[in-house]
Amino acid sequence: MADPVHVLDEYYLAITLLVTVAYQLFFFSIAFRFKFDKLTDFAGGTNFVALAILTLSLSRSPDPRQVVASVFIMAWGLRLSLFLLYRVLRTGSDDRFDGTRDRFFPFLGFWVFQMLWVWVVSLPVTVLNSPAVRGYRPQAPFGTGRDVAGVVLFAVGFVLESVSDVQKFVFRSRNDKAAICDGGLFGWSRHPNYFGEIIIQFSIYMICVSAAADGSVGGQAFKALYATIVGPFFLTILLMFVSGLPLSERPGAKKRYENGSNWEGYQRYLNRTSILVPFPPRIYEHLPTFVKRTVFLEFPMYVFDPAKHSDAAKNQQTAGEQRRSVEALTDSV
Repeated sequence: MADPVHVLDEYYLAITLLVTVAYQLFFFSIAFRFKFDKLTDFAGGTNFVALAILTLSLSRSPDPRQVVASVFIMAWGLRLSLFLLYRVLRTGSDDRFDGTRDRFFPFLGFWVFQMLWVWVVSLPVTVLNSPAVRGYRPQAPFGTGRDVAGVVLFAVGFVLESVSDVQKFVFRSRNDKAAICDGGLFGWSRHPNYFGEIIIQFSIYMICVSAAADGSVGGQAFKALYATIVGPFFLTILLMFVSGLPLSERPGAKKRYENGSNWEGYQRYLNRTSILVPFPPRIYEHLPTFVKRTVFLEFPMYVFDPAKHSDAAKNQQTAGEQRRSVEALTDSV
């Protein structure tokens, strides 16, 4: 069995970081120079593929566990990038960058964050393929209980994310903005694609960490493999508190309420449909608010209250206060 190639450090952290920075800066230069939105998400997804191919190649004579974990993250990254590329080609532009694509540093900030996302989420596969882990031989053959669970979870997550992405895209292309996507997987979860993506990353981590949990890997490499759980946790935090749910839940409800876009129907959908974890809507609808907030993670930061968060309601409140002030002043005179 050929020894893995050592490049800069024994965990491949430096080489994968350098490749990620160069890869993203290359696409950033195109996007900024030509004000071109269509390659942004494609650059993110394909970067995962590039890192997996690089580390797997440097590993030389990879074992089945390395191959499976690497193929899984490549399949996820390639599917995601191709789908998002197709979607933006159909829609024409990405409104996330309105107001920033002409400003160098704000626009660059998004790409720097994308670099961090790719590099951190890739860590389980990167470390698994590294010389530090490959140096421990023999390792437990692929097929342990943890490996099997990881494969099953990956399949579930991949189907959830892929099918829900297609369902939402088809729905939006056939309906106006007042319509509510509450069929298929979206009848059980408001964000089944996010839930599937989270499952995918934890499933890949489960497979990668099997080299330490069920094999001979020890020392610092043992600790490093377990520490790569930062990858799936980082993605989960990103989706739940940064760029996923916070940008779609309250802002989306606010837009519907203020535009009069079937707000009553959407409010019923919010009440009966789990925000993330798929769950039967007939049961979810009758669950106590406390259970929804804790067990199903529908935190108050996602909830839209027209009285508190609507600009129209705030304007009415301000107008009412001004009117009462005028009346009080008139009475005093």
